[in-house]
Amino acid sequence: MTMYTQDTAAVLSVDQIREASAALALAPAPSPQPLSLSVLPAAPSAAPAPVWREMRNLAIKIAVIATAFLLLFSFVYGLHYYVDPSMVPMVKDGDLVLFYRLDKSYAIGDLLLLNFQGERQLRRVVAKAGDTVDITEDGLIINGAVQQEPEIYQQTQRYEEGVSFPLTVGEGQVFVLGDAREYAADSRIYGPVNTKDTQGTVISILRRRSL
Repeated sequence: MTMYTQDTAAVLSVDQIREASAALALAPAPSPQPLSLSVLPAAPSAAPAPVWREMRNLAIKIAVIATAFLLLFSFVYGLHYYVDPSMVPMVKDGDLVLFYRLDKSYAIGDLLLLNFQGERQLRRVVAKAGDTVDITEDGLIINGAVQQEPEIYQQTQRYEEGVSFPLTVGEGQVFVLGDAREYAADSRIYGPVNTKDTQGTVISILRRRSL
């Protein structure tokens, strides 16, 4: 009797388990829940650079610019404060002259800088290598032709203690004159000049009144 009751209870328990499993299998599956993403905190911003570092970088930039400017105006360009009236009216006393050191292939009419007796001069090229220069009562004569110089307001004359005319300009030389022809010290006194001894071509003139 006891065995039968235990076996019956055991059979009923198994049946119940099977019914429960079948019910679970027939039940609808739960819908998936959306995955919630938590927002990550923003990365902390970089700390500002110290003031001394910014000042150091600024000082380096200024030093580089100053060095480049110094090299540029030591080997490529040059500035000259002109105080000689020998180039009036083209260049006046007190004008600032900008010249290019690397260009010495002068053309007729170019302005150049040179040294004469320890002083820097600004003069105009009127004849080049191979040209014959003469100065007569008619004025400046180049290769037999009287030169028309509308920018010159004074007559071109010889100097008593100057060079002899006519003369031929040698290779690598130019003949230069000041625009103020009555008193300028130029090639009428010291003759043609060697281009290698000149300092460069004038490329700009800054007027004193505009500074």
